[in-house]
Amino acid sequence: MGSAPAARVLTLARRKNAVRHEGPPATTAALRSSHAPGTTRGSIISPVVDFLCVGGLSLLVMIPLLLSGRTDLVLIGAGAQAWIATAINMPHFMASYRLVYGSRAMILKHKWASIYLPAILLLYVIVTIVMSQWTTVLVYGLITVSSVYLAWHYTGQVWGMMASFTYLAGMSFEKSERTLIRASLRILLAWHVAWFLHTQLRDPGRVEWIYLTASAATLVAFVLGSIGLFRMRARTGKMPPPLALVAWISIFVWYALMARDPKALFWVQIAHAIQYMAFPVRMELNHSHEQSQASPSRTVVHMAMYAVGLLAVSVLVGQVVPASLMGVIGNAFGEEPGRSAPILILMFINIHHYFTDGVLWRISNPEVRKQLFAHVASN
Repeated sequence: MGSAPAARVLTLARRKNAVRHEGPPATTAALRSSHAPGTTRGSIISPVVDFLCVGGLSLLVMIPLLLSGRTDLVLIGAGAQAWIATAINMPHFMASYRLVYGSRAMILKHKWASIYLPAILLLYVIVTIVMSQWTTVLVYGLITVSSVYLAWHYTGQVWGMMASFTYLAGMSFEKSERTLIRASLRILLAWHVAWFLHTQLRDPGRVEWIYLTASAATLVAFVLGSIGLFRMRARTGKMPPPLALVAWISIFVWYALMARDPKALFWVQIAHAIQYMAFPVRMELNHSHEQSQASPSRTVVHMAMYAVGLLAVSVLVGQVVPASLMGVIGNAFGEEPGRSAPILILMFINIHHYFTDGVLWRISNPEVRKQLFAHVASN
Protein backbone atom coordinates (compact mmCIF):
# COMPACT_ATOMS: atom_id res chain seq x y z
CA MET A 1 0.00 0.00 0.00
CA GLY A 2 2.66 2.34 -0.81
CA SER A 3 3.56 4.95 1.65
CA ALA A 4 0.60 4.59 3.86
CA PRO A 5 -2.33 5.34 1.57
CA ALA A 6 -5.07 6.29 3.96
CA ALA A 7 -2.66 8.04 6.34
CA ARG A 8 -2.37 10.72 3.69
CA VAL A 9 -5.93 10.51 2.47
CA LEU A 10 -7.56 10.81 5.87
CA THR A 11 -5.85 14.15 6.58
CA LEU A 12 -7.48 15.68 3.53
CA ALA A 13 -10.73 13.95 4.42
CA ARG A 14 -10.67 15.81 7.71
CA ARG A 15 -10.05 19.10 5.92
CA LYS A 16 -13.04 18.41 3.71
CA ASN A 17 -15.27 19.08 6.72
CA ALA A 18 -14.09 22.69 6.66
CA VAL A 19 -14.72 23.26 2.96
CA ARG A 20 -18.33 24.15 3.61
CA HIS A 21 -17.20 27.19 5.61
CA GLU A 22 -15.18 30.15 4.40
CA GLY A 23 -11.85 30.72 6.07
CA PRO A 24 -8.78 28.58 6.80
CA PRO A 25 -8.86 24.75 6.96
CA ALA A 26 -10.37 23.28 10.09
CA THR A 27 -8.08 23.01 13.08
CA THR A 28 -7.77 19.78 15.04
CA ALA A 29 -10.09 21.19 17.68
CA ALA A 30 -12.66 22.21 15.10
CA LEU A 31 -12.48 18.79 13.55
CA ARG A 32 -13.13 17.14 16.88
CA SER A 33 -16.11 19.40 17.49
CA SER A 34 -17.69 18.35 14.19
CA HIS A 35 -17.95 14.77 15.41
CA ALA A 36 -18.94 13.50 18.80
CA PRO A 37 -15.79 12.23 20.57
CA GLY A 38 -15.32 8.52 20.00
CA THR A 39 -18.04 8.33 17.38
CA THR A 40 -17.39 5.46 14.98
CA ARG A 41 -17.58 6.73 11.42
CA GLY A 42 -17.72 3.34 9.71
CA SER A 43 -15.59 0.62 8.21
CA ILE A 44 -13.60 0.23 5.02
CA ILE A 45 -15.53 -2.93 4.07
CA SER A 46 -17.14 -4.28 7.27
CA PRO A 47 -15.90 -4.78 10.85
CA VAL A 48 -15.16 -8.49 10.36
CA VAL A 49 -13.57 -8.13 6.92
CA ASP A 50 -11.53 -5.14 8.10
CA PHE A 51 -10.23 -7.17 11.05
CA LEU A 52 -9.23 -10.11 8.88
CA CYS A 53 -7.62 -7.95 6.21
CA VAL A 54 -5.73 -5.53 8.40
CA GLY A 55 -3.86 -8.38 10.07
CA GLY A 56 -6.30 -10.51 12.02
CA LEU A 57 -6.14 -13.40 9.57
CA SER A 58 -2.34 -13.34 9.51
CA LEU A 59 -2.23 -13.38 13.32
CA LEU A 60 -4.59 -16.35 13.45
CA VAL A 61 -2.31 -18.27 11.10
CA MET A 62 1.18 -17.06 11.99
CA ILE A 63 1.09 -17.09 15.79
CA PRO A 64 0.29 -20.84 15.94
CA LEU A 65 3.06 -21.43 13.37
CA LEU A 66 5.55 -19.60 15.55
CA LEU A 67 4.40 -21.40 18.69
CA SER A 68 4.76 -24.76 16.95
CA GLY A 69 8.54 -24.38 17.08
CA ARG A 70 8.91 -25.32 13.41
CA THR A 71 11.80 -23.86 11.44
CA ASP A 72 10.22 -24.61 8.05
CA LEU A 73 7.21 -22.30 7.95
CA VAL A 74 6.32 -22.21 4.27
CA LEU A 75 4.67 -25.68 4.29
CA ILE A 76 3.76 -25.74 0.59
CA GLY A 77 5.70 -26.35 -2.60
CA ALA A 78 6.93 -23.88 -5.21
CA GLY A 79 4.05 -24.60 -7.60
CA ALA A 80 1.40 -23.86 -4.99
CA GLN A 81 3.27 -20.72 -3.94
CA ALA A 82 3.28 -19.48 -7.53
CA TRP A 83 -0.47 -19.88 -7.93
CA ILE A 84 -1.30 -18.39 -4.51
CA ALA A 85 0.90 -15.41 -5.36
CA THR A 86 -0.87 -15.08 -8.70
CA ALA A 87 -4.30 -15.22 -7.05
CA ILE A 88 -3.58 -12.86 -4.13
CA ASN A 89 -0.30 -10.98 -4.40
CA MET A 90 -0.43 -10.11 -8.09
CA PRO A 91 -4.00 -8.67 -7.92
CA HIS A 92 -2.87 -6.16 -5.31
CA PHE A 93 -0.32 -4.89 -7.85
CA MET A 94 -2.93 -4.80 -10.59
CA ALA A 95 -5.39 -2.97 -8.32
CA SER A 96 -2.94 -0.08 -7.96
CA TYR A 97 -2.46 -0.07 -11.74
CA ARG A 98 -6.22 0.13 -12.11
CA LEU A 99 -6.12 3.32 -10.05
CA VAL A 100 -3.29 5.05 -11.89
CA TYR A 101 -4.25 3.94 -15.41
CA GLY A 102 -8.01 4.04 -14.85
CA SER A 103 -8.47 7.40 -16.54
CA ARG A 104 -6.59 9.67 -18.90
CA ALA A 105 -6.75 12.42 -16.30
CA MET A 106 -4.94 10.28 -13.72
CA ILE A 107 -2.27 9.26 -16.25
CA LEU A 108 -1.57 12.87 -17.19
CA LYS A 109 -1.71 14.09 -13.61
CA HIS A 110 0.80 11.51 -12.35
CA LYS A 111 3.21 11.23 -15.26
CA TRP A 112 6.11 10.01 -13.12
CA ALA A 113 4.04 7.07 -11.89
CA SER A 114 2.30 6.34 -15.18
CA ILE A 115 4.97 7.11 -17.79
CA TYR A 116 8.43 8.24 -16.69
CA LEU A 117 9.34 5.67 -14.03
CA PRO A 118 8.00 2.69 -16.05
CA ALA A 119 10.04 3.90 -19.03
CA ILE A 120 13.19 4.17 -16.91
CA LEU A 121 12.62 0.73 -15.40
CA LEU A 122 11.93 -0.79 -18.80
CA LEU A 123 15.15 0.64 -20.19
CA TYR A 124 17.05 -0.71 -17.18
CA VAL A 125 15.51 -4.16 -17.61
CA ILE A 126 16.40 -4.28 -21.32
CA VAL A 127 20.01 -3.27 -20.63
CA THR A 128 20.20 -5.77 -17.76
CA ILE A 129 18.94 -8.64 -19.91
CA VAL A 130 21.56 -7.91 -22.56
CA MET A 131 24.35 -7.47 -20.01
CA SER A 132 23.40 -10.61 -18.08
CA GLN A 133 25.15 -12.63 -20.77
CA TRP A 134 28.37 -11.47 -19.10
CA THR A 135 27.44 -10.27 -15.60
CA THR A 136 24.51 -10.46 -13.19
CA VAL A 137 25.51 -7.33 -11.26
CA LEU A 138 22.63 -5.31 -12.68
CA VAL A 139 20.17 -8.08 -11.87
CA TYR A 140 21.22 -8.11 -8.22
CA GLY A 141 21.24 -4.32 -8.20
CA LEU A 142 17.55 -4.20 -9.09
CA ILE A 143 16.74 -6.92 -6.54
CA THR A 144 18.54 -4.90 -3.86
CA VAL A 145 16.66 -1.70 -4.70
CA SER A 146 13.36 -3.56 -4.66
CA SER A 147 14.10 -5.24 -1.33
CA VAL A 148 15.13 -2.03 0.44
CA TYR A 149 12.11 -0.22 -1.00
CA LEU A 150 9.95 -3.12 0.23
CA ALA A 151 10.95 -2.40 3.84
CA TRP A 152 9.74 1.19 3.45
CA HIS A 153 6.58 -0.02 1.73
CA TYR A 154 5.62 -2.54 4.42
CA THR A 155 6.17 -0.27 7.41
CA GLY A 156 4.58 2.69 5.65
CA GLN A 157 1.46 0.69 4.88
CA VAL A 158 1.12 -0.39 8.51
CA TRP A 159 1.19 3.25 9.61
CA GLY A 160 -1.47 3.97 7.00
CA MET A 161 -3.65 1.23 8.44
CA MET A 162 -3.22 2.54 11.98
CA ALA A 163 -4.04 6.12 11.00
CA SER A 164 -7.00 5.07 8.84
CA PHE A 165 -8.74 2.92 11.42
CA THR A 166 -8.03 5.47 14.14
CA TYR A 167 -9.80 8.05 12.00
CA LEU A 168 -12.72 5.72 11.32
CA ALA A 169 -13.03 5.15 15.07
CA GLY A 170 -13.47 8.89 15.55
CA MET A 171 -10.03 9.39 17.11
CA SER A 172 -6.64 10.77 16.07
CA PHE A 173 -3.00 10.60 17.12
CA GLU A 174 -1.35 13.63 18.67
CA LYS A 175 2.11 14.62 17.45
CA SER A 176 4.07 12.91 20.25
CA GLU A 177 2.07 9.71 19.90
CA ARG A 178 2.52 9.74 16.15
CA THR A 179 6.26 10.32 16.51
CA LEU A 180 6.71 7.39 18.91
CA ILE A 181 4.68 4.96 16.80
CA ARG A 182 6.36 5.95 13.55
CA ALA A 183 9.77 5.70 15.24
CA SER A 184 8.93 2.11 16.16
CA LEU A 185 8.10 1.40 12.52
CA ARG A 186 11.31 3.05 11.32
CA ILE A 187 13.27 0.68 13.56
CA LEU A 188 11.42 -2.24 11.99
CA LEU A 189 12.28 -0.82 8.57
CA ALA A 190 15.96 -0.89 9.56
CA TRP A 191 15.56 -4.49 10.76
CA HIS A 192 14.03 -5.49 7.43
CA VAL A 193 16.98 -4.05 5.51
CA ALA A 194 19.46 -5.76 7.87
CA TRP A 195 17.52 -9.02 7.46
CA PHE A 196 17.77 -8.74 3.70
CA LEU A 197 21.53 -8.25 3.82
CA HIS A 198 21.97 -11.06 6.35
CA THR A 199 19.97 -13.56 4.30
CA GLN A 200 21.16 -12.63 0.82
CA LEU A 201 24.89 -11.92 1.11
CA ARG A 202 27.19 -14.82 0.36
CA ASP A 203 29.08 -14.07 3.56
CA PRO A 204 26.43 -13.02 6.11
CA GLY A 205 29.12 -12.87 8.77
CA ARG A 206 30.12 -9.46 7.42
CA VAL A 207 26.81 -7.99 8.55
CA GLU A 208 26.13 -10.29 11.50
CA TRP A 209 26.63 -7.51 14.03
CA ILE A 210 24.29 -5.22 12.11
CA TYR A 211 21.58 -7.88 12.02
CA LEU A 212 21.96 -8.73 15.72
CA THR A 213 21.86 -5.04 16.66
CA ALA A 214 18.76 -4.45 14.52
CA SER A 215 17.11 -7.53 16.02
CA ALA A 216 17.75 -6.27 19.55
CA ALA A 217 16.40 -2.86 18.51
CA THR A 218 13.03 -4.41 17.66
CA LEU A 219 12.46 -4.63 21.42
CA VAL A 220 13.04 -0.89 21.60
CA ALA A 221 10.60 -0.50 18.71
CA PHE A 222 7.92 -2.38 20.62
CA VAL A 223 8.50 -0.26 23.74
CA LEU A 224 8.38 3.03 21.81
CA GLY A 225 5.19 2.08 19.99
CA SER A 226 3.61 0.88 23.23
CA ILE A 227 4.43 4.18 24.93
CA GLY A 228 2.79 6.06 22.08
CA LEU A 229 -0.32 3.92 22.33
CA PHE A 230 -0.48 4.21 26.14
CA ARG A 231 -0.12 7.98 25.87
CA MET A 232 -3.12 7.98 23.55
CA ARG A 233 -5.01 5.90 26.12
CA ALA A 234 -4.09 8.34 28.90
CA ARG A 235 -5.08 11.37 26.81
CA THR A 236 -8.42 10.08 25.53
CA GLY A 237 -9.43 7.77 28.35
CA LYS A 238 -10.06 5.07 25.76
CA MET A 239 -8.08 2.21 24.33
CA PRO A 240 -6.63 2.84 20.87
CA PRO A 241 -8.85 1.41 18.13
CA PRO A 242 -8.53 -2.40 18.03
CA LEU A 243 -7.83 -2.50 14.29
CA ALA A 244 -4.98 -0.01 14.68
CA LEU A 245 -3.50 -2.29 17.33
CA VAL A 246 -3.94 -5.34 15.10
CA ALA A 247 -2.10 -3.63 12.24
CA TRP A 248 0.80 -2.63 14.51
CA ILE A 249 1.13 -6.01 16.22
CA SER A 250 0.87 -7.83 12.90
CA ILE A 251 4.11 -6.46 11.47
CA PHE A 252 6.02 -7.63 14.55
CA VAL A 253 4.59 -11.11 14.01
CA TRP A 254 5.35 -10.96 10.26
CA TYR A 255 8.97 -10.11 10.94
CA ALA A 256 9.25 -12.78 13.64
CA LEU A 257 8.14 -15.28 11.02
CA MET A 258 10.77 -14.03 8.58
CA ALA A 259 13.45 -14.19 11.27
CA ARG A 260 12.55 -17.82 11.99
CA ASP A 261 12.41 -18.84 8.33
CA PRO A 262 13.54 -16.38 5.63
CA LYS A 263 11.46 -18.25 3.05
CA ALA A 264 8.36 -17.32 5.06
CA LEU A 265 8.61 -13.94 3.37
CA PHE A 266 6.16 -15.57 0.98
CA TRP A 267 3.41 -15.59 3.63
CA VAL A 268 4.25 -12.04 4.69
CA GLN A 269 3.80 -10.92 1.08
CA ILE A 270 0.38 -12.57 1.04
CA ALA A 271 -0.61 -10.96 4.36
CA HIS A 272 0.54 -7.55 3.11
CA ALA A 273 -1.44 -7.94 -0.12
CA ILE A 274 -4.60 -8.89 1.78
CA GLN A 275 -4.10 -5.91 4.08
CA TYR A 276 -3.84 -3.58 1.09
CA MET A 277 -6.69 -4.90 -1.03
CA ALA A 278 -9.50 -3.61 1.17
CA PHE A 279 -8.66 -0.04 0.17
CA PRO A 280 -8.76 -0.24 -3.64
CA VAL A 281 -11.81 -2.53 -3.32
CA ARG A 282 -13.54 0.13 -1.22
CA MET A 283 -12.71 2.79 -3.78
CA GLU A 284 -14.06 0.60 -6.56
CA LEU A 285 -17.22 -0.08 -4.54
CA ASN A 286 -17.79 3.61 -3.97
CA HIS A 287 -17.18 4.39 -7.63
CA SER A 288 -19.56 1.63 -8.71
CA HIS A 289 -22.20 2.78 -6.25
CA GLU A 290 -22.01 6.29 -7.65
CA GLN A 291 -22.08 5.20 -11.29
CA SER A 292 -24.89 2.67 -10.88
CA GLN A 293 -27.08 5.15 -8.99
CA ALA A 294 -27.07 2.91 -5.91
CA SER A 295 -28.46 -0.13 -7.70
CA PRO A 296 -27.30 -3.18 -5.67
CA SER A 297 -27.51 -5.54 -8.65
CA ARG A 298 -25.37 -3.29 -10.85
CA THR A 299 -22.84 -2.90 -8.06
CA VAL A 300 -22.61 -6.68 -7.66
CA VAL A 301 -22.08 -7.15 -11.40
CA HIS A 302 -19.49 -4.37 -11.49
CA MET A 303 -17.50 -5.81 -8.57
CA ALA A 304 -17.66 -9.30 -10.06
CA MET A 305 -16.22 -7.96 -13.30
CA TYR A 306 -13.59 -6.06 -11.32
CA ALA A 307 -12.51 -9.26 -9.50
CA VAL A 308 -12.46 -11.35 -12.66
CA GLY A 309 -10.51 -8.64 -14.48
CA LEU A 310 -7.88 -8.42 -11.75
CA LEU A 311 -7.48 -12.21 -11.67
CA ALA A 312 -7.30 -12.52 -15.45
CA VAL A 313 -4.62 -9.85 -15.77
CA SER A 314 -2.78 -11.35 -12.81
CA VAL A 315 -2.63 -14.77 -14.47
CA LEU A 316 -1.42 -13.16 -17.68
CA VAL A 317 1.27 -11.09 -15.96
CA GLY A 318 2.21 -13.62 -13.29
CA GLN A 319 2.17 -16.86 -15.27
CA VAL A 320 1.89 -16.48 -19.04
CA VAL A 321 4.18 -13.53 -19.77
CA PRO A 322 7.20 -14.63 -17.65
CA ALA A 323 7.14 -18.16 -19.06
CA SER A 324 6.90 -16.90 -22.63
CA LEU A 325 9.61 -14.28 -22.18
CA MET A 326 11.93 -16.80 -20.56
CA GLY A 327 11.84 -18.89 -23.73
CA VAL A 328 12.08 -15.98 -26.16
CA ILE A 329 14.91 -14.22 -24.32
CA GLY A 330 16.69 -17.49 -23.66
CA ASN A 331 16.70 -18.28 -27.39
CA ALA A 332 17.85 -14.79 -28.30
CA PHE A 333 20.49 -14.09 -25.64
CA GLY A 334 21.25 -17.36 -23.92
CA GLU A 335 20.30 -19.35 -20.83
CA GLU A 336 21.32 -16.84 -18.13
CA PRO A 337 19.34 -13.88 -19.57
CA GLY A 338 16.38 -16.25 -20.00
CA ARG A 339 16.48 -17.19 -16.33
CA SER A 340 16.82 -13.54 -15.30
CA ALA A 341 13.81 -12.32 -17.31
CA PRO A 342 11.01 -13.45 -14.90
CA ILE A 343 12.92 -12.03 -11.92
CA LEU A 344 13.40 -8.71 -13.66
CA ILE A 345 9.71 -8.52 -14.60
CA LEU A 346 8.72 -9.09 -10.97
CA MET A 347 11.20 -6.47 -9.73
CA PHE A 348 9.86 -4.03 -12.33
CA ILE A 349 6.31 -4.55 -11.06
CA ASN A 350 7.35 -4.35 -7.41
CA ILE A 351 9.29 -1.10 -7.68
CA HIS A 352 6.67 0.50 -9.91
CA HIS A 353 3.94 -0.54 -7.46
CA TYR A 354 5.77 0.94 -4.45
CA PHE A 355 6.31 4.23 -6.25
CA THR A 356 2.79 4.32 -7.69
CA ASP A 357 1.25 3.84 -4.26
CA GLY A 358 3.34 6.67 -2.87
CA VAL A 359 1.92 8.94 -5.56
CA LEU A 360 -1.67 7.72 -5.70
CA TRP A 361 -2.46 7.99 -2.03
CA ARG A 362 -1.23 11.53 -1.48
CA ILE A 363 -3.68 13.80 0.28
CA SER A 364 -3.43 16.28 -2.58
CA ASN A 365 -5.42 13.86 -4.73
CA PRO A 366 -9.06 14.89 -4.25
CA GLU A 367 -10.30 12.05 -6.46
CA VAL A 368 -8.76 9.45 -4.14
CA ARG A 369 -10.08 11.22 -1.05
CA LYS A 370 -13.57 11.40 -2.49
CA GLN A 371 -13.70 7.76 -3.57
CA LEU A 372 -12.13 6.25 -0.45
CA PHE A 373 -14.32 7.96 2.11
CA ALA A 374 -17.47 8.53 0.05
CA HIS A 375 -19.33 5.80 1.93
CA VAL A 376 -18.33 7.36 5.25
CA ALA A 377 -19.61 10.79 4.18
CA SER A 378 -22.90 9.27 3.00
CA ASN A 379 -23.40 7.59 6.36
